[in-house]
Amino acid sequence: MTAPSTPQRPITVRVFAQRFSATPRGARLARRLALHQLENWGVPHGSDTSDAVGLVVAELAANAVTHGRVAGRDFELRLSLVTGGVRIEVTDTRSGPLPPGPRDVRSPQDLAESGRGLLLVDALASRWEVLDRSPSPGKTVRAEIDLPPAGRRRDGAVRGETARLHAED
Repeated sequence: MTAPSTPQRPITVRVFAQRFSATPRGARLARRLALHQLENWGVPHGSDTSDAVGLVVAELAANAVTHGRVAGRDFELRLSLVTGGVRIEVTDTRSGPLPPGPRDVRSPQDLAESGRGLLLVDALASRWEVLDRSPSPGKTVRAEIDLPPAGRRRDGAVRGETARLHAED
């Protein structure tokens, strides 16, 4: 005899993964495709979430191209729509010391022309971390951007981005 089955809600997994050439053009394309994918998932272009994800993807992809480039190797962008937010993962294949993590990022000198990318990630992401790539060599920088509470923006206006996402569940 078998126990009666309980109906379960279907789980919709929303994941986008793409490899890009480790060039400035690849980094730009990663950002553009990330924003396009968010819009396909119901996160409107120009929303706070879309803007934050676009900036984080741009910074992490630029870092992968600038600091994680290995000749003949690509970098990978992976976006996941997870409960309550968007997870961004950028993986490159350069071995060596890991970049600073969330508690180790330091401000650059005032006139420095670089060194602010991870500060932006730290400011925009709800959570982020640096992980060794599996399989090695390389590393993955993972960041998560929380979606705002259903239907409300920071300024109190009604927003469709999370309301539409929750309606699809």
